[in-house]
Amino acid sequence: MLATLARAATRRPLTVILLWTLFLIIGFGLGTGVFGRLSDNVPEVPGTESQRAAQYLDRNDPTGESLTAVVEGVPVADADLRVQVERAVADVRNIAGVAAVPDPYGTPGLAAEDGRALIIPVTLEGGLDDAAEESAVDAAAERIREIDAPEVHVSGGPLLGQQLGERAQEDVKNAELISLPVVLGLLLVVFGGLRTAALPLVIAVSGIAGAFLALFVFSEVTDISVYAIQVTTMLGLGLAVDYALLMLVRFREERRTTDDVVLAVRRTVERAGRTVLFSGLTVAVSLTGLLVFPSVFLRSMGLAVAAVVVLDMLAAVTLLPALLTKFGGRIPPAKVRPDGEEGRFFARVARFSARHKIAVLATAVPALLVLALPVSGLRIAIGDATQLPASTEARQLYDTVGEHFPPGSGVDPVTVLVRPDADPGTAGRVLALRPGATERELPDGATVISLPPTGSVDGTAATDLVREVRDVRGDEPVEVTGTAAELVDFRQMLADRAPLAALTVLAGIFVLLFAFTGSVLLPLRTIATTLLSLGAALGVVVWVFQDGNLAGLLGAEGLGALSLTAPPLIVAIAFGLAMDYELFILARIREAREQGEDESEAVVTGLRRSGRVVTCAALLLAVVFGAFMTGGFSPILQIGLGLTLAVLIDATVVRMLLVPATMALLGRRAWWAPRPLRRVHDRIGLREEAPPERELVRQ
Repeated sequence: MLATLARAATRRPLTVILLWTLFLIIGFGLGTGVFGRLSDNVPEVPGTESQRAAQYLDRNDPTGESLTAVVEGVPVADADLRVQVERAVADVRNIAGVAAVPDPYGTPGLAAEDGRALIIPVTLEGGLDDAAEESAVDAAAERIREIDAPEVHVSGGPLLGQQLGERAQEDVKNAELISLPVVLGLLLVVFGGLRTAALPLVIAVSGIAGAFLALFVFSEVTDISVYAIQVTTMLGLGLAVDYALLMLVRFREERRTTDDVVLAVRRTVERAGRTVLFSGLTVAVSLTGLLVFPSVFLRSMGLAVAAVVVLDMLAAVTLLPALLTKFGGRIPPAKVRPDGEEGRFFARVARFSARHKIAVLATAVPALLVLALPVSGLRIAIGDATQLPASTEARQLYDTVGEHFPPGSGVDPVTVLVRPDADPGTAGRVLALRPGATERELPDGATVISLPPTGSVDGTAATDLVREVRDVRGDEPVEVTGTAAELVDFRQMLADRAPLAALTVLAGIFVLLFAFTGSVLLPLRTIATTLLSLGAALGVVVWVFQDGNLAGLLGAEGLGALSLTAPPLIVAIAFGLAMDYELFILARIREAREQGEDESEAVVTGLRRSGRVVTCAALLLAVVFGAFMTGGFSPILQIGLGLTLAVLIDATVVRMLLVPATMALLGRRAWWAPRPLRRVHDRIGLREEAPPERELVRQ
């Protein structure tokens, strides 16, 4: 397969380049339309109780979602302000699609006790289509913002999704402006020439276009989370640079032995391309674990990120070879050290780790386990506006309400749906659970009860209240929904499906690594060491963002829990990225063994030849992830820090120390497989054997 791709790219390079150019135009032209389709409905899980109740209310409740506005900076009693507010309220009530706007001066609790702030809630009609809802939201928000006061903030409901989408677009643009020049500078240091350094950025731009286009396509059939933009773009950019770096390093090595550019390109694709192919497949397989979960968010993220990975892989083995065929003749071969030993530092590290294998394992493994300890106290939450940067309107509204109103003001209630055929006494038992509970009847006879929780919208008190209602109702047709109920159901979904997801990923990775190496023990050793680095990275994320240690250095704060999006995405993506570096190293070790070196020297040679690539790739990925952490959106900060740490720990401690130490400990047994499996690998194991040079030249 790779030989076929190499021939296609080198025979018709202009055709390949034009096709990818067309793809880029479509990706940036059509794909950027996804920014207007982003959703913040992350915790929804089809089939759960909270989702069933929410869908019932969507169909039968005459009232729909709501917006919240807050006016601050002028005394509430100011006559001019009151006139403006009353006029704005009257105008908003007349907007098509608005169900109700209470009088903020006549409704208890809407005017702050200190007289410095005023809340204006706007309730929309139920059953609005997307166009009607968007029109009503925009008109209501625009009219309220016309109130002449120092601070007027409007957010919540569908408007929050719009604001998050705009913020995501801005963060992506800023991250690209930061990361691309820095990545180019690092590539200049690595390759020493602008022409060579620019090629990975071309592949990276292809990855970004692929991210946008993949998300746009998926948005036609499912909701796309606001988090998807940053995650897929950062991964598409980072992996594209990784794969291009690996291919370019190999191309410059091949140029040492031949002046024929086409021959060098084909050798590169057939040798390094195999590693890129397996790397892309392992990352994609790592993401299949997300497809096991019924959550629309997790499934869409898994599909979108896997699509981006595949596009990056295809760009590396088609577009890059075509570009090298046209322009590779101007790229100089890799320099040879005067002493003839390139990668001397990495060779020394490998020999040290192999010679002191027990000491290395006894030091590194406990250290990683200590870093992983905070994972035992991991908590997840949907979160509130404190996850957003202070400059966002939703966060400013949240802070203003928190400053001027009692704790719990503006917190979404726990919503209880009592079906029409429920026992008449059920509603009374539910109402008795909390003082201040309210009820209203729907046109079909069902009753909706709102229970105000203490604390945050998804805190312990709110989730405990959900469980209380579910205990009290017995067998009656009563369902609980709202933010806290969604969190309870999401946690249960993770607990139920996590073992199956882990088994799916580990089995898939084992099969791929076996196909790559022909060994049974190497996949097991790789999975074990990768889990160590992954646990350490996730433990630090918990220590920083959940417990609040050093969070201020990242412009964040301790939230008492991680965003429910962060742990599954960190685990899935970081596991795949770790496989990247493992394959980079194993490919070189395997190649050295096939050239006749013994097991110990093959490991040293593998590290010597791949250490620089792995280190540079990890550094470049860290730069990309770090650039996306400048946006200040806490879930992206958590994902960015987790992936950065996972990559750096894996590329240093694990691949440079634990790999040679464990390989030395296993010795020849590292490449062992039972005879039946060995025959299977000989028959169907994926490999690309380079054809004779004479045949390559003739083709």
